Amino acid sequence: MIVIIDYGVGNLASVQNAFRKVGFPSLITSKPEQILKATRIVLPGVGAFADGMDSLQKLGLTQVIYEAVQKGIPLLGICLGMQMLFSTSEEAGLHQGLNLIPGKVRRFQLPSSYKVPHMGWNRIRVTDNSRLFNNIPSGSYAYFVHSFYTEPEDPQVKAASSDYGIEFTCAVEKGNIFGTQFHPEKSSQVGLRVLRNFGELKV
Repeated sequence: MIVIIDYGVGNLASVQNAFRKVGFPSLITSKPEQILKATRIVLPGVGAFADGMDSLQKLGLTQVIYEAVQKGIPLLGICLGMQMLFSTSEEAGLHQGLNLIPGKVRRFQLPSSYKVPHMGWNRIRVTDNSRLFNNIPSGSYAYFVHSFYTEPEDPQVKAASSDYGIEFTCAVEKGNIFGTQFHPEKSSQVGLRVLRNFGELKV
C-alpha cells in the first residue's frame, strides 16, 4: 500500500486521485504504524519550509521517515516535500531539513523579467538511467509552482533539471529516496507516468 503522509500541508486528495488513475490504491495518514507498514511513502507539500518541518516534528514524523528510509521503503517527496529532503533552506531565515539529501534550498534570484514564484508548464531534461523517469522522454513538460529550488551537493543525485532563468535540479534520486519539484499530480500524462514508475519500482 502506498501511504501519503498527512501533516496538514498540501492537497493530499489530488495526489491520491492521481495514484488511483494509474492503478495504485493509497492511504492518507499521519499514524506512524501505518507509515512504517507501507510499500511506498509519499511526502507531499505546499507552503513554507519551516512550517512543514515544524508540522512533521510536532507529529513525531521525522523519526518515522528516517526509520522508513532505513528499512528501504521508497520515499517520494513532492514540491515542498522534495525540498524538506534536503539539509537546509534559506526560506525566511535558515532552517534545518531532513538532511536525507545533502544540499541547500535557495530562493530564485532572477532578473525582473522573470516572475517569482515560477508557475506553470516547463520543460524538463531527464538524466540517463533515471528509474523515476523511465519511458519519459527528455524535453517533456511538467507543472511547477515554487519560489525556491534545490541545490544538491552531489550532482549524481540529479534525476532531472529544468530552466527558469537558471538551470536547477527539479528531480532527485538517491537509493530509495526520490523527489520532484514539479507536481506530478498536476502534470498530465507525464506526471501520471512518474507516479506509475514510482509505484512499480523494484525494491
